Amino acid sequence: MKRASRALAAAAAMALVAVSGTAAIAAEQAVGRHTYTGTIGGAAYKVETPVRWNGTLLIYSHPYYPADMPEFPPGNGNRVDSEEWLLEQGYALAASDFTGRTGFVVKEAVRDQIGVLDWFEDHVGKPRRTVATGSSGGGAISLLLAEKHPDRIDGVLAMCTPIDLYGQMNMSLDINFALKTLLGAKDVELVDAKDPAGSVQRLQQVMTTQVETPQGRARIALASAFGNVTGWNSALDPKPASVEGQARALYEIQLYGAVGVFGAVGQADLAGHAGGNPSYNIGVDYARQLAKSDQLPFVRKAYKEAGLDLGKDLARLAAAPRISPDRQARQWMLRHAVPRGTTPSPVVTLHNTADLAVPDHERWYATQVRQHGSPADLRQLFVARATHCAFTVGEEGVALQTLLTRITTGRWPSTDPAQLNAKASALGERWSKVFDFATGGDAVREPGFTKYRPSSLLRSSR
Repeated sequence: MKRASRALAAAAAMALVAVSGTAAIAAEQAVGRHTYTGTIGGAAYKVETPVRWNGTLLIYSHPYYPADMPEFPPGNGNRVDSEEWLLEQGYALAASDFTGRTGFVVKEAVRDQIGVLDWFEDHVGKPRRTVATGSSGGGAISLLLAEKHPDRIDGVLAMCTPIDLYGQMNMSLDINFALKTLLGAKDVELVDAKDPAGSVQRLQQVMTTQVETPQGRARIALASAFGNVTGWNSALDPKPASVEGQARALYEIQLYGAVGVFGAVGQADLAGHAGGNPSYNIGVDYARQLAKSDQLPFVRKAYKEAGLDLGKDLARLAAAPRISPDRQARQWMLRHAVPRGTTPSPVVTLHNTADLAVPDHERWYATQVRQHGSPADLRQLFVARATHCAFTVGEEGVALQTLLTRITTGRWPSTDPAQLNAKASALGERWSKVFDFATGGDAVREPGFTKYRPSSLLRSSR
């Protein structure tokens, strides 16, 4: 995540210089290309209007930002250059940076995005269509926004989203719990930590030492399997062929993700918002979780190469003291952080096939939609690529156009991968760059839409 933070800081430096705006801007001034910034209720916002507005407003919700995320203006798309393409197509763009900005500000985000929508309608005009978009955790915010304000949102594009945020935090706890137990990390508290940053650092230090041994790599693989995370961490390179290569990829993913961001520090932040610790592993049978994981064959192979007894390590996990949730905090999560799948408006999801926010969330969400919403209002798209939110502007644009066709005509266009790839290719190489979290760099790649069936989410909240 440090690499990701540096890359985001660099991207921010490339962003357009915003023009100050106030709540007193007259509607006629909003005609044409303008940038408006300010604050609403203490939350910074940015609104962009194109030269010729097509009547569609995109409200973008940003990902979960860790506490050390550098300051930069609010973004309006999955990539830095998404904003440029969207404006060229005539979309108006709006985004709040959310009150508090960093951490688990899900409840605040929904309120703040409605505040920006109110501002836009008062000072720019009423959109013909309002689409909630978002990347990573911002995708879940977009779904929550549509469910909580169905009269204000006409559709949702959720990209690379851990839709069941509660389930994702519990899977992160599982990974940290297994790493701490199996790697013998000392003085590491996972929840209610007196020194969250110190606990993260100590666990990371043990991981960095242990990854240099076959035994350590096997145990990192086992811990990762409880989140069903694949050992592939580059959007620009193929999946490693060796056990060691995949295990080292998992080390990088968990060092900065499950441990660095969503370990003790992330759990402490979450508890602050939820009014107590909501995360738990009481009643979790890790042998059973492993049996359900797609990564079981890889774990067995890694343990065989390391000469370890997998059964003994699973027994160690079974015997380790468990973590209980605070009941009120658990209820807070279910109320504020878990979409129900009611689909009050059409939804398109877009996910990489290999992501630390596993695509299994898409299968979980489709199940929720079958129970609480309308499956006819959902389309789920997948891109055959690794790492987090690794989409080109072309892929993002085609997913958005798919949604808008459904909103405007009442019918879905074809979502056959070959046709989607052809549409993305037709946008040109300029919009074909992929950002790689593993290296912090960009490269041109062919569109990667593919047919894909995710696995079941291992720790769903319901």
